[in-house]
Amino acid sequence: MRILWVKIGALLPLDSGGKLRTHAMLTEISRLHDVVYLSLLPGDEPLDEREESDPYAAEKIWFRAPITRKGSPGFWFELAWTFIATTRPYALQRYAASAFRKKLRELSKTQDFDLVVCDFLAPALNFADVDFACPVVLFQHNIEALIWQRLAAGRSSSVGRWFFRRQHRRMQQWEARLSSIFDGVVTVSPEDAELARSEYGLTNVLGHVPTGVDSGAFKPAPPLAPELAPTVGFLGAMDWMPNIEGVLWFVREVLPLVRQRVPGTRFKIIGRNPPPSIRALATAESGIEVTGTVDDVQPHVHGCNLIVVPLLSGGGTRIKIFECMAMGVAVVSTTIGAEGLPLVAGEDLQIADTVGAFADSVTELLQNPGLAHRLAQHARERTVREFGWQAAASRFIALCESVSKMPTGVPA
Repeated sequence: MRILWVKIGALLPLDSGGKLRTHAMLTEISRLHDVVYLSLLPGDEPLDEREESDPYAAEKIWFRAPITRKGSPGFWFELAWTFIATTRPYALQRYAASAFRKKLRELSKTQDFDLVVCDFLAPALNFADVDFACPVVLFQHNIEALIWQRLAAGRSSSVGRWFFRRQHRRMQQWEARLSSIFDGVVTVSPEDAELARSEYGLTNVLGHVPTGVDSGAFKPAPPLAPELAPTVGFLGAMDWMPNIEGVLWFVREVLPLVRQRVPGTRFKIIGRNPPPSIRALATAESGIEVTGTVDDVQPHVHGCNLIVVPLLSGGGTRIKIFECMAMGVAVVSTTIGAEGLPLVAGEDLQIADTVGAFADSVTELLQNPGLAHRLAQHARERTVREFGWQAAASRFIALCESVSKMPTGVPA
C-alpha cells in the first residue's frame, strides 16, 4: 500500500510517548508499505539532523506554518482570542492552517494513495472538506476530552476548574464531531475504543492497537551500589500537563512521607521542556534533580531504584512504563498511569491511588531491594516476551484494510 501519514511536528528526537509510538509503528509499517510522512511543522522548529536518514518513511514532506510557541506572548493572545471568539478548543485551533489544508487538497488530487492516516486529533480540522479517493483513518493516541475532564477535577482553584471544564466541554464537542468525518478510528486501548463508541456514539471505531516497546533497545539496569542515596525517578515529557500535575502531587504530598521512613531519598525528574514550576523544585537543599532533555534516558533510569508514574489525569497509554520495565527497573503507578496496559498489579508493577498507599508502595520497594528486583525482573521478562511493536503495526494495518471509503466527507 501507499500510505500518507499526517502528523504535527517531526518525530526526532524521540522525547515523548506520541513520537515513540508513531516512530515505532512507522518503522515496522515501512518494511512492507510505501509511506509518505507529511508534517505540519512550526516555522521556527529546527529539524533534527537524523530526520532525513531515518528509514521510518520513504518520503518526508515538511510543511512549515507560523504556529506560536507554547508560553510565548503570542500563545497567550491566541489562547484568549480562541476562548472568546470561537467555540473550538485551543489545542485544536492552533494547528488549523488554511495553507496546510490547501496542501492536503493538492495531494488528494495529484497523488494516488491507498490509505491516509491522521495521527492524533490535532491536525483533524485541516481534513474538513478534503476528499481523498481512499479511506482516511484517525489514529487516536488519547481520548482528548477525558484528559481535560480529569485536569478540571484536579484544579484547586474555582477559576482553574471553570477554565478546564470549559475546555473539556469544547473538546468533547469537537472530538466527537471531527472523529465522525473519518472513515475509521483506531485507538490505543480497548477502554478508549469503548469510550469513543459509548460517549460519542461513533460507529466508525475499528478497534485498538496494543502498546509496544523495542525491548532490544533497552539494556537491563546493573545493580546499584548500596552506598548510593536511594533515588526515585520520573520519566516523561514535562511539557504535558498531566505529567506536570502528577510530579507536583508526588513532590508535595508523597515524597515527604517517603522521606520520613527512608531519609535522604532523592527524586530525579527526567524529561524534556520542564516549565518553571518544575525547574524551581531543583535546589541544593531539595534533593530533587531536573534533567531536562537528555540524549539517552537509560543512564538516568539505571541510576534510580524505582520509577514512579503518579498520574492523576491523562489518557491513552504510557509507553514509558514498558520502557522502564524493559530496563529492569521497578515501577509504581496510579491506576490512571497504567490505564489501558495489560499489566498485573503486584506482578508487573505496583498500583496505588492515594497519597498514603503510594508512599507505602514506594517505601516498601526502597526498603526491600529483593522485592524490587523480583518485580523488575518479572516485568522485563514479560516485556521481552510479549510486547513487541511488530504485532501492533500488523494489527493497525489489518484494521485499516477492513475499512471502506465513505461516500462523502462530513464538513467540520
